[in-house]
Amino acid sequence: MEPSLLPWIHLRAADHIGLLASPFPRNSQLLEPVFPFPLSRRNSPRRCYRVGLGDGRHSCFDFRGASCFARKRASGSARGPTSCRMASDRRRSKGFRWTDALRERIRSAKVLMVGAGGIGCELLKTLVLSGFRDVEMIDMDTIETSNLNRQFLFRKHHVGKSKAQVAKEAVLKFCPEANVVAHHGNVKESTFDVDFFRRFDVVMNGLDNLEARRHVNRLCLAADVPLVESGTTGYLGQVTVHIKGTTECFECQPKPAPKSYPVCTIRNTPDKPIHCIVWAKDLLFNRLFGKQDEVTDLDEQREQEGEANGDRAPEQAFFQKKEEESALEYAERVFNRVFSTDIEKVNGMAELWKTRSPPTALCLSELMGKNTTAIASCLVPNTFSATKHLNMNNDHGLWSPADCARVFLCCVRLFLETRPGDLGHAVFDKDDRLAVEFVTAAANLRSYNYNIPPQSLFDAKGMAGNIVHAVATTNAIVAGLIAVEGIKILEKQPSKALMTYVLQFPSNGKLLQPVEPAPPNERCYVCRRSQLVLSIDTSSATLGQVVVDVIKKRMSVNSPSIILGDNILYEEGDSLEPDETELYLRNSRKSLCDLPGGGVTHSSILAVSDYEQHFECELVVCHVDTIDEEEHPDGFILEGKVPEAKAEEADGERKRKAEDEDDDVVVTTGPLDSERTAKKPRLDEGTGADAKERVEIVL
Repeated sequence: MEPSLLPWIHLRAADHIGLLASPFPRNSQLLEPVFPFPLSRRNSPRRCYRVGLGDGRHSCFDFRGASCFARKRASGSARGPTSCRMASDRRRSKGFRWTDALRERIRSAKVLMVGAGGIGCELLKTLVLSGFRDVEMIDMDTIETSNLNRQFLFRKHHVGKSKAQVAKEAVLKFCPEANVVAHHGNVKESTFDVDFFRRFDVVMNGLDNLEARRHVNRLCLAADVPLVESGTTGYLGQVTVHIKGTTECFECQPKPAPKSYPVCTIRNTPDKPIHCIVWAKDLLFNRLFGKQDEVTDLDEQREQEGEANGDRAPEQAFFQKKEEESALEYAERVFNRVFSTDIEKVNGMAELWKTRSPPTALCLSELMGKNTTAIASCLVPNTFSATKHLNMNNDHGLWSPADCARVFLCCVRLFLETRPGDLGHAVFDKDDRLAVEFVTAAANLRSYNYNIPPQSLFDAKGMAGNIVHAVATTNAIVAGLIAVEGIKILEKQPSKALMTYVLQFPSNGKLLQPVEPAPPNERCYVCRRSQLVLSIDTSSATLGQVVVDVIKKRMSVNSPSIILGDNILYEEGDSLEPDETELYLRNSRKSLCDLPGGGVTHSSILAVSDYEQHFECELVVCHVDTIDEEEHPDGFILEGKVPEAKAEEADGERKRKAEDEDDDVVVTTGPLDSERTAKKPRLDEGTGADAKERVEIVL
């Protein structure tokens, strides 16, 4: 029998229903629900299902992934195998033939999976059932209770264990012949370097972290290994293919930066529920239960205000519990301060309320009345939830101001009396029930102060933990598409690759939208090494702020080296000497304009590189006196287009510098430069014409 083109299927035996997916529509549908029924299983332990494909055809799918073939039954004739071909050449051009050679190629392929969560569990299962026998996976997370509703390889007794290790053990139970290697660690560790990535035929991502995705993308480019990238958001998902020199890389198109909010808005003039939740999580929770010496942007503003008024020390001491205070008395004192006294103080700032309604202080005695019995009652042993203690069991309901006050007081009491070991170093965790209850109650009380709609416990948890609630079937569909694209790559025919988007609602009758991958973006600062433009106040911003906020957070560089002309301003790495480390630490505390080499001023060009990521780009600095904090709360603007006038100046500077250089001689100006040349050679050495194009993407 001639092998057919392989459609992809995902079946769930528990509910005996499946989804049939194909790269091209069948009857205007790319996803077709099918109702399988078991075939005869005489003398065979295999679990096979027969699925109708329309036009009198049906397919038999072996759950073990060992066989997939199509049959056609003519009217009035006996069933028997026949040839099965796609109706159009267009469909055939993007599929693949399921041949013995392809099966062997799949069996011998070395695959690296990054991520063993929602997508990763489905992907690992799909790979081994499709014939892949050599898979390595990396994941740094441990299993949490909230994972169990969609990450089906895990069970309740696995909570707290490594995701990668447990996923491996679960898969080997139904496919013991597979060689699965689990790495419990961070993919950004030096262990997983370019040489490590070169060992694999294809890399498949199932990550939920933008920085890690960018890191993997750069390592795949450096190692020249194809990358299949993926992601899901509720009912939405996508699978993209990135092949060096053939398709665009993961960073060729701009990705939305993490949302940040102006400090002054969060502290004094919130107008959205998220503003109140950020305040409760990042300020109040840390003030009461976190590290006493850990300072956030919110604390910095309060300290500056306190220093101006001469009361910085009392401000810090207020939130410390007094020895003679009971836990409930301390909670009441904090409540009166943050939801009454502080609100009245802000209310007195008349200039803030010219165009908006002023806030209203809350009075604890009026809210509570005599309803403190449940809060002050004896705690049941092993009580870790304020709502359970108060018999408030509806996580989807909205709390009244009185309910929020009761939960707030009870949460503080529970933290102090049942978790004294956590005080002073507690960190908010979305899976910490008591922490979520505290943040929800505090955020809703602040919402009532500012007449902002309150949130349920369920919704507040999602906002505080940046949670987009996952859908298991979306993960399953995306995992199947990843495997399909991986098989196409193993065929050594990148022209067959597709970027597929999973939709919540049909568009033109389709729930899957396949598109041709775009070629590399010539203006990409990663795979084409173009320029970025940083607009910032060079007189006030320090080099350390640029390293942390711009280069590490926004550009996802792990261990940056920063060079201005012939001066190395900053560098990280284990090979640095103590005096080098001290030098770069001193530089990080200086403002940009005070750095060695004449300082970083308007039109200065910084060369930024990461030796481990094999990454380099140029950062053109533009000085600005002021930046709109409401529009750009980070205090800087990072974009890709060099201002025309300054571009000419930059080109002239490069030409003047080129005239002084000798192609055959390397001139060093000091021991640090010569040592650096020996330890970390420049990646583009001898290619001085790189990165002349101007970038026009905005990050």
